[in-house]
Amino acid sequence: MNKKFGCQSMSSKIQRVLIKRPESAYLNQSNIDKQADKLNYYGKPIFDQAVKDYQDFYNVLKGFDIDIHELPSNDNTSLDSIYTHDPCIVSNSGVILCSMGKELRKTEPKEISDYFTSIGIPIVGQISAPGKVEGGDVVWIDDRTLAVGVGYRTNMQGIHQLKQILSNDIDEIIPVHLPHWTGSSDCLHLMSNLSPIDRDLYVTYSRLLPVEFREYLLERKIDLIEVPDNEYESMGCNVLAVAPREVLMLSGNPITEQSLIDAGVAVHLYDGSEISIKGAGGPTCLTRPFLRE
Repeated sequence: MNKKFGCQSMSSKIQRVLIKRPESAYLNQSNIDKQADKLNYYGKPIFDQAVKDYQDFYNVLKGFDIDIHELPSNDNTSLDSIYTHDPCIVSNSGVILCSMGKELRKTEPKEISDYFTSIGIPIVGQISAPGKVEGGDVVWIDDRTLAVGVGYRTNMQGIHQLKQILSNDIDEIIPVHLPHWTGSSDCLHLMSNLSPIDRDLYVTYSRLLPVEFREYLLERKIDLIEVPDNEYESMGCNVLAVAPREVLMLSGNPITEQSLIDAGVAVHLYDGSEISIKGAGGPTCLTRPFLRE
């Protein structure tokens, strides 16, 4: 493989990805029991079931012939470190380390930095306080246009820093202001409400998108598959494109699943009851692609 990194797309074929297994993030049931409430989880994951479900998730990823990299265990990170998408952003120039809006995730960018440095992927910048950016707020509209959610996890100071770091890689950053919704302690990223499936097809929960941004997507001739209200909490909107119009999503969202199939999308399912629902992190959150075609 000649090219080692570069990911200014959300839907082209994943070639290399960084993950962290529950054995390394959760460690054991005792550790889960100590941390889950502090992290505002919706329930305490059952460790043995999480390990089993994650292996099934891993096997689906492996079936796409993806080069999978795994973070080791780390005493300085929390259960949330299973969600490898959030602590960094990957551009064609290298990795940008985030400044986490969730206080208990502050140590994760260092973990990511150490790993990428060890495999020869350059770190080209870092967001610093009072700036905040989390990867779940960052959506590549095309390879020169970035939409970034503005909310409790990402602020305008962070976006200004990100724009400077990416000055050679992008033409435009579009701030997308997010609602208060269920409050500052819960996780509401831009990607909670939006998942690119192809350059011209997104899954969305439009109730939580600003009108101006939704109209912008439609003006770009992007078709929107709408997630129904009763599938939003079960993370029907969090869908990982492993290739154009081929996705991985949580089971238990049949209306969204059928809408994707009707649009010509190949859908692969996994059980996210322990590794996704309880920690509010779907398949996008569980993966940090760092090379796409």
